[in-house]
Amino acid sequence: MSRPLASLTRSRAAGTATELLEPAQVSMLPRFAVVLVAGAALGLSWQPYGFWPLLLVAIPAFTLGVRGVRPAAALGLGYLFGLTMLLFAVSWLHVLGTWIAALLIIFMALFFGLLGLTVTLVSGLRWWPLATACCWVLIEYAYSRIPFGGFGWTRIAYAAVDTPLAGFFPIIGVAGVSFAVALIGQLIAWAILTLWSARRGRPARRRQLLIAAALTVGLGLLGSALRIYQVEPEAGSAGSVRVGIVQGNIPGRGIEAMGRARSVTNNHLSETIQLMTKARLGEVPEPDFVLWPENSTDIDPTVDPLTKLTVQAAADVADRPILVGAVMQGPGDDERQTAALWWDPERGVLARYDKQNLVPFGEWIPFRAQLLPLIPLLQQVGAQSIAGTRPGVLDVAVAGRPIKIGDVICFELAYDQTLYSSLIGGAQVMMVQSNNATYGGTGQIEQQFAITRARAMESRREIAVATTNSVSGFITRDGAVVARTQEFTAQSMVVDMPLRSALTPAVRVAPWLERSLALLAILACLAAALGSRAAVLRRSDQTRFTSASDDEVRGLQSAMRAERAPASEAIKHEKETPVEPTDAADDESGQRSRGGTHLTRPGTDSGDHSDLQRVGEHRPYPQPDP
Repeated sequence: MSRPLASLTRSRAAGTATELLEPAQVSMLPRFAVVLVAGAALGLSWQPYGFWPLLLVAIPAFTLGVRGVRPAAALGLGYLFGLTMLLFAVSWLHVLGTWIAALLIIFMALFFGLLGLTVTLVSGLRWWPLATACCWVLIEYAYSRIPFGGFGWTRIAYAAVDTPLAGFFPIIGVAGVSFAVALIGQLIAWAILTLWSARRGRPARRRQLLIAAALTVGLGLLGSALRIYQVEPEAGSAGSVRVGIVQGNIPGRGIEAMGRARSVTNNHLSETIQLMTKARLGEVPEPDFVLWPENSTDIDPTVDPLTKLTVQAAADVADRPILVGAVMQGPGDDERQTAALWWDPERGVLARYDKQNLVPFGEWIPFRAQLLPLIPLLQQVGAQSIAGTRPGVLDVAVAGRPIKIGDVICFELAYDQTLYSSLIGGAQVMMVQSNNATYGGTGQIEQQFAITRARAMESRREIAVATTNSVSGFITRDGAVVARTQEFTAQSMVVDMPLRSALTPAVRVAPWLERSLALLAILACLAAALGSRAAVLRRSDQTRFTSASDDEVRGLQSAMRAERAPASEAIKHEKETPVEPTDAADDESGQRSRGGTHLTRPGTDSGDHSDLQRVGEHRPYPQPDP
């Protein structure tokens, strides 16, 4: 290959390699350290720690840690990141058993391995910050549904309830806020990469830095401004109701928290008596109805006479309906349902809602017939829970007027569609019933309360929360906590709740937005994979003229032909000229020294011939430069 073409090829190839491979020049050991720190930082951003600024460290650090590595390495780094994060975020699972917590964390970390794979895959795209943010939404979409209904407890939006981005909740929902948080993280990573390029001798692109900074600040300011957005007046449009929230407490903790049979129901009867005594003494307003938590009866009150008598006694004392959280027998043998019963003091149960989203291996066992013989410990789960099929809306009468009460039971808070279906179904006030007794004293309590705050902001609805013994309270439509109880105590309160009917944009838009962002992530991964394959084929086909344009190639080929022309003429002239013997008298000494006739070309001498030496060195066919 001629020197001009070789020089061009080497310079272009070197430039391309620098652009494509520079992120991978970092060795794997620092990357391990980066993803470990990123995973720990993200885990600490959720409650009960609540260090949300660490979101701005964890997400860009993870991107930089996996960017530019091979797919297998990206999968491993993502998995390590997920393990670390989950150890901090959901370590409270150990109360169910160390092996259960370990298995769940080991499995859930696989999704973050896939996140690492998608992040490094789309990193070669020009719009990779947007594509990477979409990949976060895709992975959250997956682990919130797969397997067995999913476990969407660690969506990054739930760590953002106290950030400037919280104003986006009523506009784009939980999925949209996760996207916004991830996008800001990618913009920070983009800025860091731009500054890193400047350190490597390449000029920093000021335009990129300005765009990243402007978008980051702009999203924060817009989110802060949207906090004032409301869909209804503060007082509502149809009056209000007063709700008496009862936390009766239970005697135990951990897996044996419910204590002896019926004790939880007796405790809630006692606290209801306390609440109504204070109301009739004028210490608190009199409620229109009373809210009991999930599992406030651990035996079906429609089957067990003693439990029925206890609940009826509470309703009689209150002289008002009670929304009772009950464990119901059926519909089949060895089956049960977790339900909310609207218990009227005169007519008994008038409305019922059955919990839709059940806890796998906590309320129901997948492949129960096959697993129970293999894992006897699963027998502690008890009868198989059956999921409800109708939205959480109870059409009832309160103080002589019809009202639609929306209800979400505990674990259902993590599922977007469960809340949205209640609101779309016409719910005017929102209740949350929960039994967190098993997780008392762990981070799960504060995490669930933060998720409830996110749902209040998303729906722009006030939410009343009743639990058996682990943080009941009242949350405003802005996510502010007006009142809350202490753990492991019997407490009660009365709150005033406006009746609302307007829906936020998030309730209607968020499901479609989440699917669209997930689909965009899939398309980005496909485009990146196909683009990488096409790039490999182009490099293979263009080995002779790597990265050179057609005009440059044609010009260099013309230069090579011009270079060969003088040498070709010399060779042709040499072949046409005959070789004759020299006169012996001209060089007798030369003849004696060689012992024979000395032949020479007429018209030449014995000096150096640079032109002919060039011809001898010339390669007739282009070959790769060594």
